[in-house]
Amino acid sequence: MTMRDISGNRGRGLMKTIDWTLVVSYLILVLVGWTNIYASVHSSEPASIFDFSCRSGKQFVWIMTSIVIAAVILFLINPRIYEGLSLPIYLVTIGLLVAVIFLGIEVKGSRSWFGFGPIRFQPAEISKISTSLMLATVMSQLGYKISKFRDFVITALIILVPMAIIVLQSETGSALVYVGFIFMLYREGLSGWLIFMVGMAILLFILTLTASPYTAILVLTGIASLCICLYSGRFKKWLFFGIPAIAFFALLPEGMEMLAETVAKPDASGAASTADAWTAFVSAINPLYILLVAIFIATPFAILQAFRERNRFTYLALISTVAGIALVFSADFIFNKVLQDHQRKRIEVLLGMKEDPAGVGYNVNQSMIAIGSGGLTGKGYLNGTQTTYGFVPEQSTDFIFCTIGEEWGFVGSTAVILLYVFMIWRIIRSAEHSRESFTRIYGYCVACCIFMHLFINIGMTIGLMPVIGIPLPFISYGGSSLWAFTAMLFIFIALDRNERKYF
Repeated sequence: MTMRDISGNRGRGLMKTIDWTLVVSYLILVLVGWTNIYASVHSSEPASIFDFSCRSGKQFVWIMTSIVIAAVILFLINPRIYEGLSLPIYLVTIGLLVAVIFLGIEVKGSRSWFGFGPIRFQPAEISKISTSLMLATVMSQLGYKISKFRDFVITALIILVPMAIIVLQSETGSALVYVGFIFMLYREGLSGWLIFMVGMAILLFILTLTASPYTAILVLTGIASLCICLYSGRFKKWLFFGIPAIAFFALLPEGMEMLAETVAKPDASGAASTADAWTAFVSAINPLYILLVAIFIATPFAILQAFRERNRFTYLALISTVAGIALVFSADFIFNKVLQDHQRKRIEVLLGMKEDPAGVGYNVNQSMIAIGSGGLTGKGYLNGTQTTYGFVPEQSTDFIFCTIGEEWGFVGSTAVILLYVFMIWRIIRSAEHSRESFTRIYGYCVACCIFMHLFINIGMTIGLMPVIGIPLPFISYGGSSLWAFTAMLFIFIALDRNERKYF
C-alpha cells in the first residue's frame, strides 16, 4: 500500500526527492580539491594523480570512501534515527574528545589525533556533527524556548562542553568553528544583543592588545552609552553630553602629560620649580583610574533612571559593560597565560604588533604572494611558480586556497567562493522550507559550520585571520575532514529527502 501524508499526497520516488543540486555542488568542490591537491604536490611528488603513494592518490581513496559514506547515509540509513541517537552519539563523541588528550598522538603541538597505522582520525571533526544533531534534538522539543533560562543554559552547555575540550587539545581553529552556531541560535530566537556582545568582546580584546586598556574601556563606554540613549530615545542628549564627555576622556592622557611637563619647567632663575611635588603627583595619576571613577559615579544614575522607566535594556547594557571591563583587565592574562606561544606570535603578526616575515608570518606572506601573482585569470593549471617550488608550507591542506588563487586567478577563486556561497544558500533555503524543526535547526548548523570554515580558512590565506590550522571544506587534503563534512552534509540531504517524499 502506498504511503500517504495527512494531505493525501502520494509519496514520491526516492531519486526524485534527493536535492541533486547540493549533491552536484559537493562533487564539484571535491573535484576542485582533488585536482588542486595534485597541483600543490606534483613537483615534490612526481607521479600520476592516481598514484596512491602521493597525496593526490590518497585523496582519491578518501573521495571514494566518502562517496560510499554518502550513499550509505542516503539509501541505507533511516533518517528518523538521528533524533533518537543524537544523545548517545554526542556522549560518545565527548568521550573520544577527552580520550584523545591522553591517548592521542601529538601533531604540530596539538594532541587531537588518534593514529591507526597510516590512518589518522580527529574526533573534533565528528564532534561538529554530534553537536549539531544534539542541538537539533533539544531545540526541536515541544515547549522549547531559547528565551527560557533553563533552555538557554542547556543549549549553551551543549556547545561549550566540546568547545572547551577542543581548546584543551590546543585546537583553537576547530574550537572557533563552534562560535558559528550563534547564527543558528539567532535564527531560533536568540537576542541579537548576544551576537553584538561577542563582536564587542573581540573588538575589546584587539584594542587592549594593540592600543591600551584605557582606549578599550573608553570605546566600550561610548558604545554602551550610545546604545542606552538610542533605546530610550535620548539620542540628542547623547550628542550634547556624551560626545563632549568622550572627547574629554580621549584627550585626558595627553592633557595630563602636557600638564606635568608644564609644571616641571624651571623658573626664571633656572632653579627647579617649587611644584616638584605636584609634578610627581600629576605624573602618578593614571587616566584609567579617572575614567573608572567616572563610570562608577555615572552607573547609579543610570540604574535609577532604568528603575523609574522599567527599562530592562539599560540593566543588560550595564551588565555587559561590567563584563567588558573585566575582559579588558583579563586580556593580558588570556594572551600571555592561556594562549600558546605560537598562537601569540601569530596574533602579534596579524595585528601588526610584530613583524616576522621569515618566521611566523612566512606562510601568510608567501600565500598572499601566490594569490596576488595569479592576477585575473591565473598562471594556468600546474604552472604556478609558488606552488611548483613549494614556497608555501601546508599548501595541500590549510593553504590550498592559494594554489587556486595562483593557478586559477581572481576568476577561479571567485568561482570557488561563489560555489560555497551557493551551497550555503541552498542549505539555508531547504532548511527554511522544512516542516520539521529538527531538520531546519540541523540544516542551519551545517550551514554555520561550512561558513565558519570558509571564512577562517580564506581569511587566513589572505592575512585577515591568524594562522590557526583549519581545512577548507571538501577541498583540503585529509580523510577525517572530508569524511566528516560529507557525513554532515548528506545527513541533511537525507533529512530533507525524507520530507520531500510526502510534501
